[in-house]
Amino acid sequence: MNDLEKYFNNNTGKIIDRWEHYFEVYDRHFSKYRGKEIVLLEIGTYYGGSLQMWRNYFGDKAKIYGMDINPNCKKHEDENTKVFIGSQSDREFLKKVKAEIPPIDILIDDGGHTMLQQIVSFEELFGHIKSDGVYLCEDLHTSYWMKFGGGHKRRGTFIEYSKNFIDQLNAWHSEEKSLKVDSFTRSAHSLHYYDSMQVIEKREMKEPSSRKTGSIKIDLDYESFSRITLNKWRRKLNRLLSYFKLPFKNGDFT
Repeated sequence: MNDLEKYFNNNTGKIIDRWEHYFEVYDRHFSKYRGKEIVLLEIGTYYGGSLQMWRNYFGDKAKIYGMDINPNCKKHEDENTKVFIGSQSDREFLKKVKAEIPPIDILIDDGGHTMLQQIVSFEELFGHIKSDGVYLCEDLHTSYWMKFGGGHKRRGTFIEYSKNFIDQLNAWHSEEKSLKVDSFTRSAHSLHYYDSMQVIEKREMKEPSSRKTGSIKIDLDYESFSRITLNKWRRKLNRLLSYFKLPFKNGDFT
């Protein structure tokens, strides 16, 4: 049990609402930032409990920002935490948020979970994440819920949208004009899909290169080499004779 899960289980403060398997994913991708001067933005502050959880986990050096459409969430602010009020599907609002906060180390999208909200937030904010930062979008099961705009294989869901990330991650190897290297290819190191979650870890990427090292050593004496070579040519000649249906003793070349 990691520290985040312990905090959640022992929480007596503001409400935190999470699927239990999320804590393993959080700790796997966030632990390297603990105790450091990081910038965290969480979309969807809800009751404010998660903002307190992040503060406890990352420490006092972290700059914590929240975002929510509900004006009442402004009450979750303190001297170390700021909350922006606005819609995550409003591109102009997101641009204003970017102008007011430093580049982000960790972005957590736990907002409204509709397809438009998740896609717009990614498109506007992914570029504001540091080159070694982490983007996490959770509750992706709404991509399968009709009331959120979802549905299995339905066009326009965040799941279907994000499947294109796989192609862009591998665009270096494309031989077709329809798939080209772009800013995502150059900045995304890895994609991680979990139940209801996607994590993108960023890193400045260069075109991959292939190398060979070592040497080949074949320990064959002349007699063995000659026998292998002869057998290879026997097989080739047999196939040729078979193709032309030429008569041969026993149907074989010996």
